[in-house]
Amino acid sequence: MNRTLRIPALALAILGCAPFGAAHAQNDKGKAIYDKVCVACHSAGIAGAPKLGDAKAWEPRIKAGIDALYESALKGKAPAMPAKGGATDVPDADIKAAVDYMVAAAKDGASAPAAAAAAPAAQAAPAAPTTPRPAALSFNRLLKPASKRNPPPPEDGIHDPDNDGTHALQPPLQVFESLPRSNAGNRVDWVKALDNNLIAPRWDRTDPAAAPVVMDLNIVREVKGSMPDVVYPHKQHTAWLDCSNCHPQIFIPQKGANQISMAAILLGQKCGVCHGKVAFPVSECRICHSKKKNVMPVKNAQAN
Repeated sequence: MNRTLRIPALALAILGCAPFGAAHAQNDKGKAIYDKVCVACHSAGIAGAPKLGDAKAWEPRIKAGIDALYESALKGKAPAMPAKGGATDVPDADIKAAVDYMVAAAKDGASAPAAAAAAPAAQAAPAAPTTPRPAALSFNRLLKPASKRNPPPPEDGIHDPDNDGTHALQPPLQVFESLPRSNAGNRVDWVKALDNNLIAPRWDRTDPAAAPVVMDLNIVREVKGSMPDVVYPHKQHTAWLDCSNCHPQIFIPQKGANQISMAAILLGQKCGVCHGKVAFPVSECRICHSKKKNVMPVKNAQAN
């Protein structure tokens, strides 16, 4: 075992199994890098990333050895983990500190149930009343696959089951049957359905003849690291929505004026206002990260 992992364990034994929090808090650099680079995927389990503190998910990875974890973090791991989480400008030592932080959190999660089981029931102090915490990222319901796909409106958790109008709505599985398929969200390729004239979104609530003002303009947002750049297609969005839905409240229509990150999106900001709620989930990375980076060819120097 790597010595950097053995020393904290020895310290805990000497201190009589002191709480993990003290050792955990010492890795300030690891926590800072985690919050900056890793939190977007490892807080929600995006694309199979083990969640912070999930001992069961981290157990086989920890058994493989810390060097294997370092290598995955530094070089990336298929299919969705880019090198250094996409932050290629971060020093290797800082990335390793973030790995140490997550490993320590996983070990803390594993030790907590064992410590609770070892304590005699007679000595257990009455639990103080606590306020129930909402499920993590409960607003972004499509990040985690639903146990039942496209349930009827009274059962989907979105519509009011006590409203008679909810029961009059057609079940999605019946309505979507003839539409083109997708592997994301509610499994319907809505853009293709629109292009094939299979659906006709109503542009104005009171005027059925009103036509949309469609803007055919792609915005390319360059992304640091190895991930492909993001392409935002106005055409597909403005076929559904008026510009005022996004501008200026969500996005300021000015180059460089919008700070966008995966952490913000997962918190329901920027693109996350819609995606993961009423549009395909952000777990489908390649739909947005669709433009390969321009790599300059390397010319071999020839001696005169």
